[in-house]
This record gives sequence, structure tokens and C-alpha cells, in this order.
Amino acid sequence: MENFLNKLKDVTTFVFDVDGVLTNGQVFVSETGKQSRSFNIKDGYAMQLAVKCGYNVVAMSGSRSKSAMHRLQSLGVTEVFVGARNKAEKLKLYLEERHLKATHVLYMGDDIPDLGAIKIAGLPVCPADAAEEIKAVCDYVSPFTGGCGCVRDVIEKVLKVQGKWMSKEAYSW
Repeated sequence: MENFLNKLKDVTTFVFDVDGVLTNGQVFVSETGKQSRSFNIKDGYAMQLAVKCGYNVVAMSGSRSKSAMHRLQSLGVTEVFVGARNKAEKLKLYLEERHLKATHVLYMGDDIPDLGAIKIAGLPVCPADAAEEIKAVCDYVSPFTGGCGCVRDVIEKVLKVQGKWMSKEAYSW
């Protein structure tokens, strides 16, 4: 656990999968075919706080959900990559374009499509209900499941270690 806490000191960038991390993985489909997802308000609070504190916050999804894009943009997340079929390649390109070191990146994913990207990130983490193959390569498994506070958990840990959790930014939404 000490090695994990030391890695938190270097995090400048959070990358989150959408379905199964920012949501619980359920997709609701209406009779007209419209799809919707459910997001956790505490995860959202932590994400907007991370943005206000100057962190890079990125969402990456294989789907093309417009509702997910709207939710993330309302939190100040401007780096939203949808239709990302190869997340590892997308992450490599993002790091190159931003001149970021992999050791500064926390990536949270939950399933097989996240495996390549998780292996690139300096700090691979996952929710409690992630696939076993993902858990096996992660430095930390949140006790919270996808869409139920796992994002808040890791952001809060990073901000606390870096002394930014109860900063002035925390008091305004």
C-alpha cells in the first residue's frame, strides 16, 4: 500500500473509462431505442473538483454516447474521447500530444477493452467489480463498484495525498 500512496504524489492526469467506471455499466433502452446511463453525483463532484484544481481529467469510451458527453462536459471535462476502439493507442497519442509521462497518469478501467491502456498508465486502478484480468494488473482495486463511488475514491486519495482535497476549490460547485 505504501508504494501505491507514493505513486499518488505524481498523478497529474486522471483517465476514466465510461461504462463500468463512471457508470455502473447498465444501459437503459426506451421503447424508441433511446439509450441512457446513470452517473454517480459524488463521482461527478470529485471530477469537477479535480478539474478546478488543475488536473487533466479525461474520459474514454468505446461507445458514442451523447448523454455521457453532455454529463462530462457539464463537469468541466473537456477531454472526452468517444468511439475509442483502441484505448491503448488513444492514450499513447494523448500522452505524446500533451508531453505527459505515463508515470503521471492514473487510468481506471474495468474490462478487457481497457487492458492495453491500463498497462501503459503509471498508476493502473479499477473498481471492485472489474474483470479479473483487469484486477490482476492493477496497483489498486477500489472497494467501490463502477458508477458507485470508485471515481470519487481514487480522486479523493490523490487530492488528499497532494494536499488539495479541502482546498478553496472544494467549497464551490
